[in-house]
Amino acid sequence: MLDWLLPLLLGIVLVLSLVGMLKRVRLWRAGQPESVHLIRGMLAMPRRYLVDLHHVASRDKYMAHTHIATAGGFVLSMVLILAVHLFGFHNRILAWGLLAALVLMFSGAVLVWKRRRNPPARLSKGPWMRLPKSLLAFTVSFILVTLPAAGILPAGTGGWLLATLLTLGIIWGLGELVFGMAWGGPMKHAFAGALHLAFHRRPERFGGGRSTGLKLLDLDAPKLGVEKPVDFKWNQLLGFDACVQCGRCEAVCPAFAAGQPLNPKKLIQDMVVGLAGGSDAGYHGSPYPGKTAGQAQGAPTQPIVGALLNTDTLWSCTTCRACVEECPMMIEHVDAIVDMRRFQTLEKGQTPNKGAEVLDNLIVTDNPNGFNPQHRTNWAADQNLQFMRDVKQADVLFWVSDGAFDMRSQRILKSLVKILKTAGVNFAILGDEELDSGDLARRLGDDATFQRLAKRNIATLQKYQFNTIVTTDPHAFHCLKNEYPDLYPADARPDYQVMHHSTFINELVKKGKLSFKAYQGSDTVTYHDPCYLGRYNGEYEAPREVLAALGITVVEMERSKFRSRCCGGGGGAPITDIPGERRIADMRMDDIRETGAELVAVGCQQCTAMLEGVVGERAEVKDIGELVAEALIEQPQTSAPAADDSVKIVQPEVA
Repeated sequence: MLDWLLPLLLGIVLVLSLVGMLKRVRLWRAGQPESVHLIRGMLAMPRRYLVDLHHVASRDKYMAHTHIATAGGFVLSMVLILAVHLFGFHNRILAWGLLAALVLMFSGAVLVWKRRRNPPARLSKGPWMRLPKSLLAFTVSFILVTLPAAGILPAGTGGWLLATLLTLGIIWGLGELVFGMAWGGPMKHAFAGALHLAFHRRPERFGGGRSTGLKLLDLDAPKLGVEKPVDFKWNQLLGFDACVQCGRCEAVCPAFAAGQPLNPKKLIQDMVVGLAGGSDAGYHGSPYPGKTAGQAQGAPTQPIVGALLNTDTLWSCTTCRACVEECPMMIEHVDAIVDMRRFQTLEKGQTPNKGAEVLDNLIVTDNPNGFNPQHRTNWAADQNLQFMRDVKQADVLFWVSDGAFDMRSQRILKSLVKILKTAGVNFAILGDEELDSGDLARRLGDDATFQRLAKRNIATLQKYQFNTIVTTDPHAFHCLKNEYPDLYPADARPDYQVMHHSTFINELVKKGKLSFKAYQGSDTVTYHDPCYLGRYNGEYEAPREVLAALGITVVEMERSKFRSRCCGGGGGAPITDIPGERRIADMRMDDIRETGAELVAVGCQQCTAMLEGVVGERAEVKDIGELVAEALIEQPQTSAPAADDSVKIVQPEVA
């Protein structure tokens, strides 16, 4: 019976699956145009899957091994099933190869079954709980069907009863794993995920690259930002459909942990509801904290905010990119959130709490707190600094950022001045010519203000000659390095490098330009990785090397480096101030307390402010620059260094 029935079942399932795939592609293509390299993307997809995706997946060894066995076995099995059972290539070598692939897949299915017996809270339940049974039904049924082709059992073994059972098992397995993949079942991530890797909106991320700057908004577009699902780029919609609902983003999201109404996994699934139409009644994962799942309704042409999600969900995000860093499917959650914020801010003027006031300040005074811009250099009155407008050129331009208006941050700025002078670095500042970098405006969705500030700053930078910009502010560092190049005139590109002060100090140490006294501070020190220095720009080692040069042994927090917990200060979160059960900074201080550290070293003015704002007994907070300045053996230079003795550091360009 199976001799004719199995090829028929395979043919029917393949045809229906092709129809489902085409319908899914139409849903994605309803989004906005985005050019991609079709052939190049498809050719790159296998490597992106085998190398880049598994680089992230391998952080969970159990699931990495599970995925290799299950997915690898399935792909190989399907190819050989079509060869042996559909096209009739009755070759024992092929049949034995199919059995080997099915056994591999079976071992993966057992691992999936064990995982799903007591799944972590972050994993979605519902239809995902039947997946182990479907995998086992598929593998066992096809193993038994293939035994005669391999010459292990005679044809017709078991009679009609076994044939009937195997037919039911095959229908079950093919229905879930092939038909369901095309028609929105749990396995749809396999189809969407492969194409997502091929046509990713940030192909620079693959092959060990980095792409973290926000995409430039066309201010002449008829609509600014994303109001409806169809306003996303088509390959963003494709990316949403690639979500495997593993919940790794949920597990690292600081807002979710703090009880704010954001869950990155739920947000992506709400976008899937929006692109396909319907409700979130089929969602079986963790809801937004304080919210109930099953009440959201969406459609491709229906507004997202108010139907699929609440505005508080958008404004809870700190843009820390922890979710993006952990996602094995390399989905861009932060891009989606900022795209939706842009519509709320630019089209509707609905930036919550102090957001509107801050944006008004940036427009009027070029700084978020509304200070008189002519007071930007008051902190440096006693520092005897060079101004670019006077000297016209220097080896280093010290980008002061808005720490110039904050008394606590001014101590960090003065520490770096002391370090630069001791090392004999020829540097200058812009003074009143420096404007806000635009970072805060951009994260709050006001790309118009960001672009205005950036273009004015770029015009100022182009007037002077320098080799390197150094700043103590990772947010300004990120904008200057990764986002300003998009706004340079068409015939110009930045002819300088941008460095965080920890990286620059580390290079000074390596060149022997700084000497230190023996460290006599706190016995136990830990280091907090700023999001915009670490996850956004990949700088984890330089701050630690500087601390080691000071004689400090760092006791690492459980969540450090690429898994560092956000302090809660990014993305305009302190401005929008969405309430939750806890403050994110309090949770980060708990991480610090677990190390027993008496001192936490940081490399960000915003992180310093957030951690020092924790109430109660806590570790002392000091910037890397402050620790270096305290330990310096000063050897002041009597004159600026010669041009050939200046500090010139070459780093690979980061996209």
